[in-house]
Amino acid sequence: MGKILYLECNSGISGDMTVGALLDLGADHKVLENALESMGIDGYHLHFGRKETCGLDAYDFDVHLEENEWGEDHSHCHQNGAAHMHGANQAHQDGAAHVHETNHPHTHEADGAHIHGHNDSHPHRHVHRNLNDVYKIIDRLNAADSVKDLAKKMFHIVAEAESKAHGLPMDQVHFHEVGAVDSIIDIVSVAVCVDNLGIEDVAVSTLSEGHGHVHCQHGVLPVPVPATANIAAAWGLKFRFTDNDGEMVTPTGAAIAAALKTRENLPANCRIKKIGMGAGNRKFRQANVLRAMILETEEPDEREDQMWIMETNLDDSTGEMLGFAMENLLEAGASDVWYTPIYMKKNRPAYQLSVLFRESEREKMEDILFCQTTTIGVRRYPVERTILERQIRQVETPYGTADVKVCEHKGKVYCYPEYASVYRICKEQGMDFQNVYYEVQKAAEEWEMRK
Repeated sequence: MGKILYLECNSGISGDMTVGALLDLGADHKVLENALESMGIDGYHLHFGRKETCGLDAYDFDVHLEENEWGEDHSHCHQNGAAHMHGANQAHQDGAAHVHETNHPHTHEADGAHIHGHNDSHPHRHVHRNLNDVYKIIDRLNAADSVKDLAKKMFHIVAEAESKAHGLPMDQVHFHEVGAVDSIIDIVSVAVCVDNLGIEDVAVSTLSEGHGHVHCQHGVLPVPVPATANIAAAWGLKFRFTDNDGEMVTPTGAAIAAALKTRENLPANCRIKKIGMGAGNRKFRQANVLRAMILETEEPDEREDQMWIMETNLDDSTGEMLGFAMENLLEAGASDVWYTPIYMKKNRPAYQLSVLFRESEREKMEDILFCQTTTIGVRRYPVERTILERQIRQVETPYGTADVKVCEHKGKVYCYPEYASVYRICKEQGMDFQNVYYEVQKAAEEWEMRK
């Protein structure tokens, strides 16, 4: 029985919306608080509560950042608190780089209570962090390595997208203290909550996005902002553009979707076991919520009759290379691999490599093709097959024990000796293949008749 987390992004996705939805699904907020506190980050407090959105009750999770030295709240470019990054030569050009840090994070509980530590007064200072600085903070997290790795993966996706947007190497891209704290909390919180819920399989819907422009510290940017667009392009996220004015998918939200997604499609049949709603901050005509569902299916995720074929044309791979690739594909779980002679451009003789596999094995098959052949692209398509009921049986023959594949169709039985058994007997007994094959098949058919 499989358990799948489905993120329905009809109102986009952001970090705080995702955390809220996961908490609403049952992730333990005390576990989350303890994990966040273990990183030793100051300058923020958390809010856990409920919010009504278009009549829907949703979980409201917010990271509230402390005021800067001018008494201004830290503002963000993105509607739900995505990271803001800049090049190293821009380190202190705006006030957002100045922060007032406190000794302990504060927490707003759902009942409105304000919980905080002591020694709130510290001198103001300029702070900015690069990706390695963020990794060091995540390494302090009191959680499993898988949680840390997931959080680092999400941050790397954001940093890579921002690096491309700003035209800077990744080691020269820095997070403002504002965006760094906000996004560290959101991203680590998602990783902690996913682990707490025991989620391993995640499907993500098409991401709904708005239009227009947003005001950032760098100026006015188009929607989707460059970092979000870069993540979508790099990770194959699907977008649906709406007539909502403004940003609906933040870079942090896009990175979460990219990092969590493990499957392209939902199962054909499933049960909804639990629903969580994470509230967004902006008001749209529709309910601004991220709906998360735990789905359960009793059927195997993959049907025996549903398979995929992956193909690629090769005109510059050696015969040895092709043979080695076939062995690797079969060892990795491919149901079948075959080559078809073809002619390519300029009448060059070539081979079409075809692989029959299950959907869950797609990434492994692609990795082998790109690593072990000279291909630079593959194509794939789903196929259905009709297969006979079969089982492997051992039969006694005049030459010893042999394995036979016994298949049934409409009451008729077919016996096919296994090649490895016939091969072994031929080698051991010095027999010819045809006679051994016949004797093994005959013994299997006689055994079937005696049943």
